[in-house]
Amino acid sequence: MAALTIRNLPDKVRDRLRKRAAAAGMSMEAQARAILAKASLERAEPEPAASLQKWVDRLYAGNKPATTVKQLLAERRREVRAQHNSLTKPSASAKARK
Repeated sequence: MAALTIRNLPDKVRDRLRKRAAAAGMSMEAQARAILAKASLERAEPEPAASLQKWVDRLYAGNKPATTVKQLLAERRREVRAQHNSLTKPSASAKARK
């Protein structure tokens, strides 16, 4: 089996993992394995943008505004950036140590 080292894990993420593992009666390592295994099974490949275009075409039945897909993609990118930023900001305890 392979080994994985995760560097620069934000304290906030580590703390949440510790609590989640404790609630499940598992070690943090076992909990991380379970999370990674579940995530790898949920969706092997992201859907291509073309499938989003087809979905929008069906939704609007040919009467969609020209920029709908671009607006949806821009909104999703903003959501992902916000989520990423919330996970990568240093925690208060990390700031206090400086």
